[in-house]
Amino acid sequence: MSDGKPSSRRRADKVAAVGDKSTVSARGTSSRRKAAPKAPKPVVLVTGVGRYLGARVAARLAGDPAIGRVIGIDANPLADVDMAGVELHEAQLRTGELLKLFGTADITAVVHLAVATAPDGQRGGRAAMKESNVIGTMQLLAACQQAPLLSKLVVRSSTAAYGASFRDPAVFTEDTEPRDVPRGGFARDVLDIEGYVRGFCRRRPDVAATVLRFAPFIGQQADTRLSRYFSMPVVPTVLGRDPRLQFVHVDDALEVLHRAIVGTHPGTYNVAGRGVLTLNQAIRRAGRIAAPTLEPGLSGVAAFAKRSGMLDFSLDQLDLFVHGRVVDTSALIEEFGFEPRTTAEAFDEFIRAQQPGPLRPQRLREAEKLVLEQIRRVRGAIRQSSSDD
Repeated sequence: MSDGKPSSRRRADKVAAVGDKSTVSARGTSSRRKAAPKAPKPVVLVTGVGRYLGARVAARLAGDPAIGRVIGIDANPLADVDMAGVELHEAQLRTGELLKLFGTADITAVVHLAVATAPDGQRGGRAAMKESNVIGTMQLLAACQQAPLLSKLVVRSSTAAYGASFRDPAVFTEDTEPRDVPRGGFARDVLDIEGYVRGFCRRRPDVAATVLRFAPFIGQQADTRLSRYFSMPVVPTVLGRDPRLQFVHVDDALEVLHRAIVGTHPGTYNVAGRGVLTLNQAIRRAGRIAAPTLEPGLSGVAAFAKRSGMLDFSLDQLDLFVHGRVVDTSALIEEFGFEPRTTAEAFDEFIRAQQPGPLRPQRLREAEKLVLEQIRRVRGAIRQSSSDD
């Protein structure tokens, strides 16, 4: 028989257990009431807002509710793009204004787009371009080095870093080294910029750095030397050469840059539309007339175009028109979960915004049909005469 003591102990244990649960529940309720403080929204500095790409990137970031503050810096901020919500600072990267900005604003991310692709004769030519690209990047990274809250760096680069020569592989990946030192000033600047970024990453491994190697921009709003080249009524080419080209639509470039900031994607990525167009295919799609010239004479054509004010070719572009360049974009698609328009789609959108060339694609197709029909008739006549014999 039980004397009742074990039952008393069990009841006491239950009461104690209930008391412990009540204490835990009360503590849990208390901890839930004290919600963890929200992380502050990112403060993003965008360089190069005096150019179309930089201005568009800054404006888009300012409209993103996940971004707390957007600061734009350039010596001449662009007025053609609505940058409401962007704090504009008129200054060059190689001045002390950067240190002041980093000292007063808790900058957490930097988008470096102040990279000139071609010299401007009215702003000092090639010497000023190199100083802006190389020295400006050095000054920016020196300021970033002293920014304790900085966690993200996005840098605009170019597929021109691979150069263009007869020794090139069929397709460049991000790990491919240039076969030759590029002749063009822009390509050499890009290599220097990427080298400085790698050095910065060694000193600040806590910062996620993203380097985006863009193919040449194209699109309805694109106003570049390449777009002006394809807008010429007669387009100079190299006799016997038909290089493969890749482009990236400006809107796709904006999307990739935005994703690089709001997400975290450290590393180097090629950014281009899949597929290729040969130079002659592109000229034909644009309805222009190709003017083949011997390769040594292309430099003379470029010099004439520059003197006449038609177009200023760079060595980077001349080499591209001779050898072409194709890059692999699988790393971008896998990491970012985004695939830009194909090269052909991007180029066709550009064409639709241009004045039609003298050779309309429809007329060319009709002419081709007539020529092919004549060839078939001639072949049929030859076969018929052979069978009669």
